[in-house]
Amino acid sequence: MPRLTLDTHDIHIWRTCPEHHQQPQLLDRYRQLLSADELARQQRYRFARDRHSALVTRAFVRDLLSHYADIPPADWRFVKGEKDKPEIHQPPLPLRFNLSHTNGLIVCAVTLHHDIGIDVEYVDRKNDVLNIADRYFSPDETRELFSLPAENQRSRFFDYWTLKESYIKACGQGLAIPLDHFSFVIGQPDNTTSNHNISLQFAPQRPDTPAHWQSWLFYPNEQHRIALSVRTPEHPPWRLTWFNSTPLVSRLEGSPPFAAG
Repeated sequence: MPRLTLDTHDIHIWRTCPEHHQQPQLLDRYRQLLSADELARQQRYRFARDRHSALVTRAFVRDLLSHYADIPPADWRFVKGEKDKPEIHQPPLPLRFNLSHTNGLIVCAVTLHHDIGIDVEYVDRKNDVLNIADRYFSPDETRELFSLPAENQRSRFFDYWTLKESYIKACGQGLAIPLDHFSFVIGQPDNTTSNHNISLQFAPQRPDTPAHWQSWLFYPNEQHRIALSVRTPEHPPWRLTWFNSTPLVSRLEGSPPFAAG
């Protein structure tokens, strides 16, 4: 397959479903890509499903990065950046990436130069998500969430949660950033699969600039929610491209319903 190219206004979003990759020979090829440390971490998972997901995740990110540079998937090396965010060691070009996985779906966002964060959540999980919102969301978010009809509140929780995760991942600080120090304002969606009518607000104690951020929500299916956030001093006309991946086998660009809107 030909190499992919990125310009400064491109974001590529990759996705794969770990359950679709079960062939023993393919999984053996995935294991051969991982470093000794990655294999050790992968084997520490207690349940076979989690070990499988971890294996596919590491092969997935290694393979997709090789679509941008003449580096074999096994040869990529990763380090923790100054904020403990995983980064490429001695990158051949200024690639920035962020990875997220949940039940049934793994996603990765790739761009040049910019801080970027992506989160995917499985929305059918059974825990009391509204109690989480009441404890950790900002007052404005909590007020908006609980003003909705009861049947819409759970869905809106995942809108906020994935957006918040995408922001703190882009910052590289994780939950060191209190979740009530920033608020998302979610406008009307563009269509049934995406929403980019989203803005950020910050509490006085959070030293950040709303105009430096752009965020999106995606609704790929009934079980998953995806959010993306990128930091940039300007708001360029971003070009988002989706790829479906079977690591080491194939990539398919722009497969519905993963449209950028």
